[in-house]
Amino acid sequence: MTIAVHRPEAQPAVRVDLSAIFISLELSQSKWLITSLSPGGGEKLSKFSLPASDVAGMLTRFAELQRKAEARTGRAFPLVVIQEAGLDGFWVHRVLEAEGIESHVVDPASIAVSRRKRRVKTDRIDGEMLVRALLAYKRGDPRVCAMVRAPTPEEEDRRRVSRERKSLTIERTRHVNRIKGLLFGQGVHGYRPLRQDRRKRLDELQTGDGRPLPAQLKAQICRELDRLELVILQIKACEEARDALLAAPHPAATTYTNNLVSAVEPSSPAPSVPVMLLQLKGIGPEIASVLWHEGLSRQFDNRRQVASYAGLAPSHWQSGKVDHDQGVSKAGNPRLRTTLIQLAWLWVRHQPSSALTGWFKARVAQNGGRLKKTTIVALARKLLVALWKYVNAGVVIEGTVVKAA
Repeated sequence: MTIAVHRPEAQPAVRVDLSAIFISLELSQSKWLITSLSPGGGEKLSKFSLPASDVAGMLTRFAELQRKAEARTGRAFPLVVIQEAGLDGFWVHRVLEAEGIESHVVDPASIAVSRRKRRVKTDRIDGEMLVRALLAYKRGDPRVCAMVRAPTPEEEDRRRVSRERKSLTIERTRHVNRIKGLLFGQGVHGYRPLRQDRRKRLDELQTGDGRPLPAQLKAQICRELDRLELVILQIKACEEARDALLAAPHPAATTYTNNLVSAVEPSSPAPSVPVMLLQLKGIGPEIASVLWHEGLSRQFDNRRQVASYAGLAPSHWQSGKVDHDQGVSKAGNPRLRTTLIQLAWLWVRHQPSSALTGWFKARVAQNGGRLKKTTIVALARKLLVALWKYVNAGVVIEGTVVKAA
């Protein structure tokens, strides 16, 4: 006797009632992989590979997808494209937007993946995963992934000065340490390559056993000094460009009073954001440049977004009886986060009467003078939120000392 068993109709693994053509781009230096899901094509994902940077071929493929979808359904469908933020930057995103195509750039670390130790990873699998994430995002799921706000070309270009200066200062330190290491092997101590009289001092040096510096060693150090002096000149040029950018006119900070925007009188124009930052004691040109170009020039909806962008948001861990904090996420902008930690220490030193400094000292005293490094990270988070309110809403930090004009 055969018993009939009712089996519910199998649901498709991928949503097929689409109102657009969803496309993911897997970009590499050798090839681009286009994965698409089109209306009328069922749940099958189409894959197409083309050489890297072949924009014309990519647009031709997009037009072919639209033509086939229209032939199947009799309707024209728009394109929705997603790609990961990576080595290619945002130029492909700008090309798509210039063509009138809806484009999204996603943070690859925000997409959930298998936690197995040896999970399979290929461009084909990643392309399918991006399409599914895009489908969920367009359905209105805000937590499926984090989309990146692409900066304008002007914003991207202004960041380069402070970033180049950072890399040059690292290179300067590398040259200085190399020179000191070469001399240390000969018993020479106290030589300072960054002093103006470095060449003269080099001629006067003697080894630890009383000999003049060997000829080849001295020649190597002279070549290192040549490179060091070039780096010093380039750092100076970057600082001049940085100061010019800070002095350039910027949009004035918007002032809010009782949740209402207050109009700025023409006779008393509001200072630009970099000028507002430079007015605070403890903030110099370099810190003001990083704060403005890396963080405060962006738009945020609330203080949680501000802290998350800098990677200073707390990471809580709770499962069953386990309930503890893991520290800050460090998932945001590393340049902004590093600068904020430095500013926090400077703030305690140069703003002793500030309410934030009082909170820091009280918290350290409560812990018996311990956990200063942990507390300074919390102060950096509070300081970032306070500066964000200061430049956007005109809320002055309590007890802050302003530099003399």
